[in-house]
Amino acid sequence: MRKEVSYSAPAAEQTKWGSFILGLMFTLIIAAAGTALAYLPGLNRVGPMLTSILLAVIYRNVKGYPEALREGIRFSGHKILRFAIILYGFKLNIDVVLHKGMTLLLYDALTIILAIGATMLVARLIGAEKQLSLLLGIGTGVCGAAAIAAVAPILNADDEDTAIGAGIVALMGTIFTLAYTFLRGSLPLSPVEYGVWSGVSLHEIAHVAAAAAPAGTEALAEGLLAKLGRVFLMLPLSFILASWMRRKENGEVKQSTPFPWFLVGFMLTSLIGTYLPIPQAVLNTISTVASFLLAAAMVGLGLNVHLANLRTRALRPLTAMFAASLIVSVVSYFTLQF
Repeated sequence: MRKEVSYSAPAAEQTKWGSFILGLMFTLIIAAAGTALAYLPGLNRVGPMLTSILLAVIYRNVKGYPEALREGIRFSGHKILRFAIILYGFKLNIDVVLHKGMTLLLYDALTIILAIGATMLVARLIGAEKQLSLLLGIGTGVCGAAAIAAVAPILNADDEDTAIGAGIVALMGTIFTLAYTFLRGSLPLSPVEYGVWSGVSLHEIAHVAAAAAPAGTEALAEGLLAKLGRVFLMLPLSFILASWMRRKENGEVKQSTPFPWFLVGFMLTSLIGTYLPIPQAVLNTISTVASFLLAAAMVGLGLNVHLANLRTRALRPLTAMFAASLIVSVVSYFTLQF
């Protein structure tokens, strides 16, 4: 009977690692395809994260979830997601925000409070799901899909909610960017005022850049500065949410929310990118890698999305987010007049 003992454990371990590597490569390949598609006319306004999520959702609902690759896919959706957020910190120049954008920080804080508050209020009125609506409110107020990715682990959001939220906020931001660009010529705003308005109210950095660039370099610079302030405020907001979740779970005799260490990494990379003499070309490369890895992470999450669930669950939160985005745009527009 002893002779029947085989090397099945090592073989199983090799199979596990092979499955992990193939799953990881699977998400990277789809992210690469999504990134390539994002360069096409029309899709270039949507961005690589949304195109990557769409490819993942289409694959899931046509071919099914690739169970044999689950470990590598989950690694992308969770571990690579956190690593991408850490690298995302290099996009934030803390010195610029603190020395040139202090006034804009007040507008940014108003945007975040207004976006989350309005989203949750409308969500409550129309009976939308609280978790998904909260993710969308944070994405609207802070920095789109990156903010949703950053707070999802803190809020214990499931993969499907995170992917749906990231996809919706990217799509909604694109719609509002097109609207801003169309309205720019008819609004009584100077180029700089228009840039600030874009930076204070639009969803993602790419949306701000796309909307503000046609108004000139000054508009673009002010818009990105305003947007960086919102990215900066993601740190205190995330720690506030982490504290809130711990208090909430203590009341329910739970201890499942870990400390968001990846946000400490985000803060460190922000400090490194701000105060160490790193060449701009290197920072640009890191930024590109961070965006690509974030797209790969969104693929890992997008593979969990059922279209049937999307139809039944996303409509009301999307409505709440649209209303909040409209409120943020209108309020920030009139606030900047004072």
